[in-house]
Amino acid sequence: MIDIDLTMPLQIVNILILIVIMNVVLYKPIRTILAEREKRISGLEKDVEEFHKNAKLRLEEFDDKLNGARSKAKNEVDRVRGEAQAAGNERLAEIRKEVDAYKAENLDSIRDEFVKAGQELKGQVDAFAGEIAGKIVGRAI
Repeated sequence: MIDIDLTMPLQIVNILILIVIMNVVLYKPIRTILAEREKRISGLEKDVEEFHKNAKLRLEEFDDKLNGARSKAKNEVDRVRGEAQAAGNERLAEIRKEVDAYKAENLDSIRDEFVKAGQELKGQVDAFAGEIAGKIVGRAI
């Protein structure tokens, strides 16, 4: 059984004093440390969230710049290709003119030679005809 005597209030006072001392010595510093840790963790979480946001923005900015550079490069390639095509067409036109001139010159010289050969052959037709007739008949005509 429990006897209520003088020791019981002393024990209650002793426990209350112990609670106050433990609160000052042990519980308050631990709560302070836990509060600081929670504050640091929430600060770090905010920093991480901000870093993620910045990384996302920079990635979008990089993608925009990359797309801009790609379109600029494509436009430049198209422009250079067009210039090369135009230069090639000009050079091809020059070559065609040169070939046409060379062809016309050669055709003229071939026509002249053809006409000369035709005139020479016309001049020799009577002699060839006489020779052939002589060979056919077997005597000189």
